[in-house]
Amino acid sequence: MITPDPAANTLAIHRLVQALARTPDPEDCHRTPQLIDQAREQATQGLYTNLPEAWNTPDTWDTWRTLLPHIDAFATHTINTEGTINAARILNETALFLGNQGQSGPATTYFQRALTDTVRLLGEDHRSTLTYLNNLASAYEWSGDLERAIPMYEQSLTDTARVLGEDHPDTLTSRNNLAGAYESAGDLERALPLYEQTLDDRVRVLGEDDPATLTSRNNLAFAYESAGDPERAIPLYEQTLSDSVRILGEDHPSTLTYRNNLAYTYESAGDLGRAIPLYEQTLSDRVRVMGEDHPDTLTSRNNLAGAYESAGDLERAIPLYEQSLTDTERLWGEDHPSTLTYRHNLASTYESAGDPERAIALYEQTLVVRLRVLGEDHPDTLTSRNNLAYTYEMAGDLERAASLHGLTLSHRVRVLGEDHPDTLTSRNNLAHTHESAGDLERAIPLYEQTLRDTVRILGEGHPFTEMLRGNLARAITERDNVEPS
Repeated sequence: MITPDPAANTLAIHRLVQALARTPDPEDCHRTPQLIDQAREQATQGLYTNLPEAWNTPDTWDTWRTLLPHIDAFATHTINTEGTINAARILNETALFLGNQGQSGPATTYFQRALTDTVRLLGEDHRSTLTYLNNLASAYEWSGDLERAIPMYEQSLTDTARVLGEDHPDTLTSRNNLAGAYESAGDLERALPLYEQTLDDRVRVLGEDDPATLTSRNNLAFAYESAGDPERAIPLYEQTLSDSVRILGEDHPSTLTYRNNLAYTYESAGDLGRAIPLYEQTLSDRVRVMGEDHPDTLTSRNNLAGAYESAGDLERAIPLYEQSLTDTERLWGEDHPSTLTYRHNLASTYESAGDPERAIALYEQTLVVRLRVLGEDHPDTLTSRNNLAYTYEMAGDLERAASLHGLTLSHRVRVLGEDHPDTLTSRNNLAHTHESAGDLERAIPLYEQTLRDTVRILGEGHPFTEMLRGNLARAITERDNVEPS
């Protein structure tokens, strides 16, 4: 029932013996309630003492994976007991590791328990409580639940600023995270000023070379890219990557993230000649440093596939997308936000390859799950609806395409606002569907409105502006060439 392993300096204990040893019995002098409590506290201290100092550096991950079964068992067998401060810390640190590995479900559970125990033991305003509240909001964001994440981030920022002050590093972290949630929700009008304020404050309080400052600069660049402004994003990314290589090293996870993001912005700006080699380098480095199954590695593989697709190299893009989807389904399940993203991207590639039947089936599947998991107003759901409508149009089903484009446009106006780049895209797409159906009376005014807005928001020389100008000119030519009846 008890098997020693001298080589590993461990004991293997049968589950029945474990269960018996954990169960208090006042009649057994070896299992009195006091002794069981003492043993539980010793187990807590043993786990806490052996936790790695960091959760986000690859050289600690083997230790985390060794400890994880013991932490899971500890959490399971203490679920009906009042936790201690060290127990809450164990759960919080473990949740951070799990979140880094893409396991948002277990991370959320552990964050919730850590927060509940810390509120009970230390009060609402203790620094640990504020940190765990912010972390729980992050877990909700990782799982795509922005309706719960954003109010929690807002509460965390308000409380942290009140208790610790506006310039405290924890307050700056809360502000950065709230900006990220606004961005995830497509609310760039609220995200950008928060990112800009946080970067200015971190430079002033922490200095140019602090890792948190690098994070803020990266996040602001990402928001500029999301807003369709690669001219401001690219210099920020280039500066961030250069500084990160100098300060953290070539193989640090943050450096790899910044290289990936710079490649993404090069791609968005149409510079595939610089984007693809950077993506290839980042994927190779992430496989070597983090392993094949790390979420960042899967992101790199997905992004490289996207760049190949943009370059018209579907023979290399499709196998990478298919591998990414297979891996995420295996690791995280059918409903995980990353699984939905990779399924959506594979559908897009099938569409580009001229296979609308497979594309439509995947798009429809993704839209159904996103509606159920993320809700109808989530930006990813709106993207699914937009792309499904586009594929209906490519397949000649103009009636369903126009209906779905119109629905997507109305949602994007309401959720993202009139001036968001995705709203401009939806209006252009609806105009194009009307044009394809020969309804130029509805197509031309939509093109004209979208062009005016795009010139005002993105500028005369932006590629999207040039595309719209061509679309409008083509529609006007078609109208003028129609023979009068």
